[in-house]
Amino acid sequence: MADHQYATESSEERATRALGTLAAISAELASARPLEAIIDRILGTITAVTDAAEVGVWLHTPNGMTLGWGRGTRLLTEQEIRNGLPGATEKQSRNDLRLEGIVFGERRVGALALRTTRILEPEERLLLSALANLLAPELAHAERSRQLEVEVASRTAEIERGHRFIEKVIDSLPLGLYVIDREYRIQSWNRKRETGMQGVSREEALGRTIFEILHRQPGDMLRREFDQVFATGRMQEYQMESTLSGEQRTYRISKIPMRLGDGPVTHVITIGEDVTDWQQAQERFSQSEKLAAIGQLAAGVMHEINNPLATIAACAESLGYRIEDLEKAGAPVSPETRDFLGIIENEVVRCKQIVDGLLDFSRPKQPRKERVSLNEVVERTLFLLKHHVRFKRLSVQTTLDPLIGRVPQASTEQLVQVLMALLLNAMDAMQERGTVRIVTRPGPTVHDGVILEVIDTGHGIARSEFTKIFEPFYTTKEPGQGTGLGLSICYGIVQEHGGRIEVDSTIGQGSTFRVILPVVET
Repeated sequence: MADHQYATESSEERATRALGTLAAISAELASARPLEAIIDRILGTITAVTDAAEVGVWLHTPNGMTLGWGRGTRLLTEQEIRNGLPGATEKQSRNDLRLEGIVFGERRVGALALRTTRILEPEERLLLSALANLLAPELAHAERSRQLEVEVASRTAEIERGHRFIEKVIDSLPLGLYVIDREYRIQSWNRKRETGMQGVSREEALGRTIFEILHRQPGDMLRREFDQVFATGRMQEYQMESTLSGEQRTYRISKIPMRLGDGPVTHVITIGEDVTDWQQAQERFSQSEKLAAIGQLAAGVMHEINNPLATIAACAESLGYRIEDLEKAGAPVSPETRDFLGIIENEVVRCKQIVDGLLDFSRPKQPRKERVSLNEVVERTLFLLKHHVRFKRLSVQTTLDPLIGRVPQASTEQLVQVLMALLLNAMDAMQERGTVRIVTRPGPTVHDGVILEVIDTGHGIARSEFTKIFEPFYTTKEPGQGTGLGLSICYGIVQEHGGRIEVDSTIGQGSTFRVILPVVET
């Protein structure tokens, strides 16, 4: 029927029909419908006009020719399309194939392909050529849009990978970190902030105000800290103590200004870092420096101290000879006289050992081989203090475990020095009135094998001073009543013996100094 229609129409009528079809196609391309729907409708029109068995729009892609849209029975192959295009090296294999290259500028973007059931009229061939020209800019635009979409998707994926990487870095930091905006709303919350006693999940924190999340901290104080950073644009640092974990920890809080542009501060980054170990290391380093300074000081004064000690020792020796002469002459001599003379001689020796021991803070020495019993150290110390006028006013109680082991490589004189310093401090804390208890007991391990405790009922020590009392020259006593060296020297001696000193104290109730030392089997 179609052949008969074209056979009876004149060329003018066929041209008019082709122009009408082209006008309809142009109107279709100008419509607001999606390109896929437009091309599908155009192919339907071409199929009806040309009686094509198959019609399709093929596109050039990096992987070759690909069918983009098609109508009818699909038999055409990519190879046939490539062979039929201008410039192909192979001859066209089918006489029923009609191809029109779709070229935009100098770039071929695709081809319009028809598999016909009859020979096309010249007007129809012109219609296909015009259609190819109309489709060229649309396909070129669609190609650019797809390339842009691919590029946008690629860039979006790249940004997302970068975002995840930065987020992973922030989450891996051993620091608590969060970011707030000018409305005090949380915009970032790292994983470290999700752990611990005050841990809050990221999902719960994001978008809420910092006052809702950190509700245990005073809101006014937080607001002032953030407002200061927003107003000045300068980083602020604070240090705070916390006992939420069951032990006292020190944290350094840093509030850092952040700007999204060249204008004022838009966000504040807050970083919380546990600096307890670092602070303790600094304190130990400072302690070592001060102890080394004491050793250098001792080297300078040793000669001056040894001279009067030598004089005292000589006088004590002379008194001993005088007492012997008096006893030979039958003169009565009090037993306490010999006790006092013995104490003077022993204390002179001990003072010389103490002075020599000060040098141990600045020079290494050979380890001792002597095994010392703490019970013997307690008994010897109490013998030395029994004639001390102020110490006689105290009530002294001892609880000594006879089964405790001996401290290896120890110095009896140095351990006596430690215990005497602790007892004299207890006497000062109780103002010469009260009870002091001395306890020895086994520890839980070989390294913490024996424990010596001095327990007083004095005025106690503030917790804030616990880390300071072992520093050289630090003292809470009145001016002229202490040098601040006693506990510092005790600290060094105990460390040298492989042990440690602990202190527990409550204001108004007293203090317990605990010396923990390693032992060997007796």
